[in-house]
Amino acid sequence: MASRAHRSLHQRRAAQSGPREPEAQRRGNDVDQGSRGSRYRNRLAFHGETMTAFRKITALASVLALFLFSAQAGAQVVAGRDYRVLASPQPTTNGARIEVLEFFWYGCPHCNNLQAPLSAWLKRKPADVEFKRMPAVFQDSWIPLTRAYFTIEALGLVDRLHHDVFAAIHEKKLRLQDPAVLFDWVAKQGIDREKFAQTYNSFAVQTRAQRARDITSRYDIPGTPAVVVDGRYLTAPSLTLNPDNSINYDRFFKVLDEVIALARKTRSGK
Repeated sequence: MASRAHRSLHQRRAAQSGPREPEAQRRGNDVDQGSRGSRYRNRLAFHGETMTAFRKITALASVLALFLFSAQAGAQVVAGRDYRVLASPQPTTNGARIEVLEFFWYGCPHCNNLQAPLSAWLKRKPADVEFKRMPAVFQDSWIPLTRAYFTIEALGLVDRLHHDVFAAIHEKKLRLQDPAVLFDWVAKQGIDREKFAQTYNSFAVQTRAQRARDITSRYDIPGTPAVVVDGRYLTAPSLTLNPDNSINYDRFFKVLDEVIALARKTRSGK
């Protein structure tokens, strides 16, 4: 008769070991696990090949887009794509020189972005070109800043204040469309506040602001900024975009130069 201690130990060992798995079933499980592992490795390989192919396709698409963009950048300027001919040609103020007229609005961020590359172009513009500015007016809320420009122009302050007005609005976030804010800002620039306010409120400046609305309509300006060459041809930075929809200013000024050449050719009757 086995002792109680011995039986207890034997029973515990039997319970821990449990019933043994049949050999055939164990081998079947091993095969199953091997199959699953093989399928998993195959899926990983397929995923890797798919990702590699996708990267190649993406790279090829990028190269193709760059090639098409480069081809467009070097392409001839085309009417209807890079510029359009005005349905009703407008008179220019200087018949001896080709007029380049910029339509802008001080509150327009795209007009603000154009100023630096435009200033660079003005330093190298053709000698037979006369550059002028015209505030565009599409709605009543544009009138105050239009009057601001004509006041600056009337006082001979364009070279001194034009770019500073853009900076005050777009960088310093000043509400210069509010006359009180505008007059205070002008005074801080060393300009006689009262003289500026009188000119701003003058009949002449108010009349010019209303006339700017009519000119915007007659030239059929679609938006700002826009540039009209010799009263006949309209182009804009928005017509020369990069693949990411940013503006290609190099392309824009290439178009502008070629449109000026076209206007020159039109004048000569060739």
